[in-house]
Amino acid sequence: MKLLGPKSLPALANITGVTIPEYDRHNTGIGIVHLGPGAFHRAHQAVYTENAMNISGGNWGICGVSMRSPDARDKLLEQDYLYTLAILDSQTSYQIIGALKEILVAGQDDQVILTRMSAPETKIVSLTVTEKGYCLDVAGALNLSHLDIAYDLANPQHPRSAIGLLCEGLRLRYANDTQPFNVLSCDNVSENGDKLRKAVLQYAQHIDTDLATWIDENVSFPNSMVDSITPKTEPADIASVSEALGVADRWPIQRETFSQWVIDENWQGERPDWEVAGVLFTDNVAGFEKAKLRLLNGLHSTLAYSGSLAGFSTTYEASSNPHFHQFIEQLALKEIAGSFTPPSELNIPDYIKGLLDRLGNPAIKHQLEQIAWDGSQKIPERILPTVRHNLDRGRPITGLCLSLACWFEYLSDSLLCDRDIIDPLAAKFEREPDIRSLDSANVVRGFLNISDIFDPELASNPAFEANLIDSLTRVRKWRNKELPLSQLFPYSVF
Repeated sequence: MKLLGPKSLPALANITGVTIPEYDRHNTGIGIVHLGPGAFHRAHQAVYTENAMNISGGNWGICGVSMRSPDARDKLLEQDYLYTLAILDSQTSYQIIGALKEILVAGQDDQVILTRMSAPETKIVSLTVTEKGYCLDVAGALNLSHLDIAYDLANPQHPRSAIGLLCEGLRLRYANDTQPFNVLSCDNVSENGDKLRKAVLQYAQHIDTDLATWIDENVSFPNSMVDSITPKTEPADIASVSEALGVADRWPIQRETFSQWVIDENWQGERPDWEVAGVLFTDNVAGFEKAKLRLLNGLHSTLAYSGSLAGFSTTYEASSNPHFHQFIEQLALKEIAGSFTPPSELNIPDYIKGLLDRLGNPAIKHQLEQIAWDGSQKIPERILPTVRHNLDRGRPITGLCLSLACWFEYLSDSLLCDRDIIDPLAAKFEREPDIRSLDSANVVRGFLNISDIFDPELASNPAFEANLIDSLTRVRKWRNKELPLSQLFPYSVF
């Protein structure tokens, strides 16, 4: 089978259900450098940019910068970086994405990367590097002892971290009197632009105070909120996409039909005509962000741990079980909704119904194991803010505590069974003997003592601790078949 590439496009345009780039890709310049061109970026921001160029044109090609691995470059280079987006619904449709023009690899192409970032044509540097890539400490400040940050501060012109790259790219523009680029975080982090701005400024202060002042006064770091369920591409998916197209695509990606991108109006200079592709620019990103983090992501993490303990593999399997479906619905309605003020554009009951429909899409095989990774980074964003809000206002936390108890049991069971834990705090979990305890109270106290996750005020709240102990006790009784599933979840009508 021939490989996907520019010569394949005319034939693909004649296949029903397949769309191809409608702009002159060959003559489209690069205007965006993106750090972290993984599956989500290729299924989300690159697609919005593709659709904007299909409608309005512009030199908004993307230079992807892989921060660690050359895999993306190696798989897509021979395809001229074209790849397929498979949109999974009752009937799968396919779009060939051409917005990605090249992929460079940090550590191999450092000078070329900095040349791209400092070029006047580059108007935006965007990021999907996950929470870990921000190199923040538990207080939200730049972690100066982080290995990559420490290295970059000693070698600022040869950075390893995203923070170091951003600062060096801006330093070169400052030195050359070039207008700064906008820095656009697209990570699933609350107030992502604000946090990134703080980290970059703290880093710059250690390099050059004049540079830090220039960044502070001239560079925009808009907050943004992104949403679209993007399952990992498996070998079977590669085979099915290639069969549907009649050409081999080495690294297609897939996602659900639903997609959302909300960006702060805090912007300077040019940008793609993203609005025509469905991007919402607003002064209330925080409202959308909280809805997504607390509802969708909170339910995702809840299903990841509770569903895994029940033996399910995907969000679809877990949410299709009537007990689990009812639990996450009631958790959303009774405990999460009401913990934040939604934007005027968002109808929360409709939003929750839409979330449940999305989780129940049989075409989306979103692996619970994948969602469960890095829980110590996700739980403080997705669940603990709701717990704090509800405790402060006397609202219920029973379902939230059950969600946390399932996480505790998932980790405790992994340690007892000697399964690998994919989490930045894995070593800390292993060193905490109480987490392996058969006594639920000891396990809960062991977790609450981890200050990287639980702040002292929350950890010392007696109602919170008691609720967690009761929840974990019930989870363990359920796993030992001493408690039926119908009695595990609060709000059950079964």
